[in-house]
Amino acid sequence: MANVGKRLVKAPKIYLRDSGILHNLLGVRGRLELFAHPRLGASFEGFALEQIVGVLRAEHDVHFYRTHAGAELDLLVERRGKRFGFEVKHTDVVSVTKSMRIATQDLDLAHLFVVHPGTAAHALDDRVSALPLADLPSLAADRRLRAD
Repeated sequence: MANVGKRLVKAPKIYLRDSGILHNLLGVRGRLELFAHPRLGASFEGFALEQIVGVLRAEHDVHFYRTHAGAELDLLVERRGKRFGFEVKHTDVVSVTKSMRIATQDLDLAHLFVVHPGTAAHALDDRVSALPLADLPSLAADRRLRAD
């Protein structure tokens, strides 16, 4: 496995696991207000990450990854000696970013899933695929990600 310890930023990232609390703190009172709010992406990211952790039952096996050069990965899961990455994007058009390519290479990811609010699951690259939020339960059946 890749050793990236010297390049990692060793600072925690805080997510509010309950999107309802986040919305209350932001003063968001309804769906239309949420979709117009500048923190919509952060809300979606926190909600999606909570769902991923729940589906994978990975409360203690997850990490945030960031290098000093600025490459980030929202969630890193280690299973069966392999690393899997998750990026959450609230966008209609999902694509592979430079940061995703760097994280995939640096961490030698077995696969990177880009979770989005759309409806289409599809390959974006050899080890990168778009995964709709609604399809997250399918991760529980993915043999590569099973903890047992």
